[in-house]
Amino acid sequence: MAAKGLKLGARRFVAGETLDDFVTIVRALNDAGFLVASAILGEEVSVVEETRDVTARYKELLTRLSSEGLKANVALKLTHLGLGINEKLAAENLSEILAHAATLGNFVRIDMEDSACVDATLRIFRAVRSAGFTNVGTVLQAYLYRTPADLAALGDCCPNLRLVKGAYLEPASIAFPKKSDVDAAFKRLIEQALQSGGYTAIATHDDDAIRHATEFIRKNAIPLDRFEFQMLYGVRRALQARVRSEGYTVRIAAPFGREWYPYFMRRLAERPANLLFLVRNLFHS
Repeated sequence: MAAKGLKLGARRFVAGETLDDFVTIVRALNDAGFLVASAILGEEVSVVEETRDVTARYKELLTRLSSEGLKANVALKLTHLGLGINEKLAAENLSEILAHAATLGNFVRIDMEDSACVDATLRIFRAVRSAGFTNVGTVLQAYLYRTPADLAALGDCCPNLRLVKGAYLEPASIAFPKKSDVDAAFKRLIEQALQSGGYTAIATHDDDAIRHATEFIRKNAIPLDRFEFQMLYGVRRALQARVRSEGYTVRIAAPFGREWYPYFMRRLAERPANLLFLVRNLFHS
């Protein structure tokens, strides 16, 4: 199914199934002026030995990025490292990856998952920072009511944060149910983060949010080395090129691996235009 699925459209959103495939795509993105956030597809690992294998694969990925001289860092999910088994295991696996990344001068971002994972993710982030790892960042989701307070609480460690609107289905008791409210919260979060003194990765394909961010950046003379824009591989390529041409750093979040199907289906669910793309490919295959 994998080969057929990639032929029918997943290839647009997944940067290959193998590390060799991925390296070729990263090099092309770098040549086009983009940085890359690399991720190995997979999550919700429930066997300890499998988490060790994932850890080894991330170390291999970091080594390959370094040996190839590629401009790419790593983003990973703690459930891929065993958070669903226990917090200590995920923290141990993450620390091993961070230590390896540090020897290579690279950076690792802890992705944020659904609301049930937020407290554990932030605890682990603080723990590895306290252990001396400075080459680590995490993610905050604008649609959760708690997020402005979480950002303020992280201010003491001057964090490197990616800001997203949030893609998980959450109850109205903890997250904004209306898109307009999420959009407004995202803009406020961007402003709060840019003024906090850390590094801000603004992850969006929303023209209005990008316009709001760039106007705020210009008005407040935010240095270019304090932020970047991030976008998904295969989504709104013309927008990616336009933002880069305006002089801003753009990093492409490019996942790879054989477990592409769940990721691909999420991309289709998030944006109707992606489903239309798949249908067109079905008729032209």
